[in-house]
Amino acid sequence: MKLTVCTLNAFAKTEHGGNSAGIVFDADDISEEQMLMIAKKVGFSETAFFQKSDKADFKVRFFTPAHEVDLCGHATIAGFYLLASRNVLGAGQYSQETKAGVLAIEIMNDGMVFMDQTLPVFSDVLDRSAIADSLNIQPESFVDDLPIQIVSTGLRDIFIPVKTLDTLMGITPDLAKVREISREHNVTGYHLFTLDAQDGFTAHCRNFAPLFDIDEEAATGSASGAVSCYLFRHGRITEAGAKDITLEQGYSMNRPSEIKVKLTVADNDIIRVRVAGRRLI
Repeated sequence: MKLTVCTLNAFAKTEHGGNSAGIVFDADDISEEQMLMIAKKVGFSETAFFQKSDKADFKVRFFTPAHEVDLCGHATIAGFYLLASRNVLGAGQYSQETKAGVLAIEIMNDGMVFMDQTLPVFSDVLDRSAIADSLNIQPESFVDDLPIQIVSTGLRDIFIPVKTLDTLMGITPDLAKVREISREHNVTGYHLFTLDAQDGFTAHCRNFAPLFDIDEEAATGSASGAVSCYLFRHGRITEAGAKDITLEQGYSMNRPSEIKVKLTVADNDIIRVRVAGRRLI
């Protein structure tokens, strides 16, 4: 089997920043087993496979080196950006069929790609001591009045509020324990964040998903939508602020990334979640 795998970085803030994704177009005749094999060989956190769809403009399947996942933000942004850069698609409204549902895509005139995510589902609040132990830090490192909570806007993650940027950047997790807790709670992984971020940014984030063979990820689009919903739900973002959220990630990996999120809110309820990359390479 001969095929072309395109690679590019989504959410890149600098020349060497962002999260690398593999993209395979015209993937209708590729089996699930072959997709997993290709994703393992590519070796990035996710590879996206674009297929024909009778429900949307494209059906897209996402594979880590270990498993298929329902949704991937950075691979979605990368794939549609590549279609636009090749003049296959112009500026306008599109859709993708994913295992998380049929989701809207918008390509802007300047090349920025917005992807819709599912509306947030807020689930269990977890014990702080077990999470702290898996991160090799003390429970006192977490923000006192924010919960450690499972949230999903297409993928379930555990959202973990850390008090300071210094603490967040210094964390070296016990990946075996993170993997076991992720398996126990049926989540993709941990998404850590602090509001102690650089000027102009809402939060600084790190993401660990060893259950899916992703020790750490430089930019996590799916979790960026969910953490923004979490911050609004728990009063850290106002309705006005929800329209323009900017998150940074990847600095611990020397891959600076910037992720934009826009929430649409009505009567204090989130009615739309959109994520976009500011720059792609």
